[in-house]
Amino acid sequence: MAWVTQTLSSSLGRKVIMSLTGLFLSSFLIVHMAGNLQLFKADGGRAFNEYTYFMTHNPLIMTVSYLLYTSILVHALMAFILTRHNQASRPVKYAYSKPEANSDWSSRNMGILGTILLLFIIIHMRTFWYEMHFGAVPMAEYDGKQYKDLYAVVKVAFAEWWYVLLYVVCMVAIGFHLAHGFQSGFQTLGIRHRKYTPAIEMIGKYFFAIVIPAAFAAMPIYVFLQVHHII
Repeated sequence: MAWVTQTLSSSLGRKVIMSLTGLFLSSFLIVHMAGNLQLFKADGGRAFNEYTYFMTHNPLIMTVSYLLYTSILVHALMAFILTRHNQASRPVKYAYSKPEANSDWSSRNMGILGTILLLFIIIHMRTFWYEMHFGAVPMAEYDGKQYKDLYAVVKVAFAEWWYVLLYVVCMVAIGFHLAHGFQSGFQTLGIRHRKYTPAIEMIGKYFFAIVIPAAFAAMPIYVFLQVHHII
């Protein structure tokens, strides 16, 4: 297992691990977004509750979920270690006047963006994941079958304007994070070609940085407006 130690002890190895976990988390966002779009169905939460039931009872999905939790922790840990290593190897910052000339804003602030997202994930999982598994969630019945009514939990959470605002702000942060992180992950893995790289960058900048965060941000806003009978 010497290769594991060598990978974890080298900057390149850590970057590869961070890229792999980051791309896996990006793919998860697509699935998570597709499932959460059930919130827009005017069926009293049935489609969303059936979706959450499937996600928490399917053996394959449950197995993948542990990989997801591990990826979040490993991705954050690798990012922290790499940041600390870079700071230690360069105790005195280079003197430069226009950093924006060589890099975009998101690439220069990945640490800040990542920290915001990690805090958001903790709050988000406490609000929904923890309640789903350990909270006193009410039950809903469809066609004689009982389901945990997580839709009711969603309505309670998104009835609060401050939580909706926090959610939207964090979606902006994840947009900036993915704008740089998605294409950077491929670059770190050596997947760079004049034919494919422009497409990867377009997917990162528009689909992952705009479409996915916008879809997620629209969900709490929609629920908030519904709960308060604005729409």
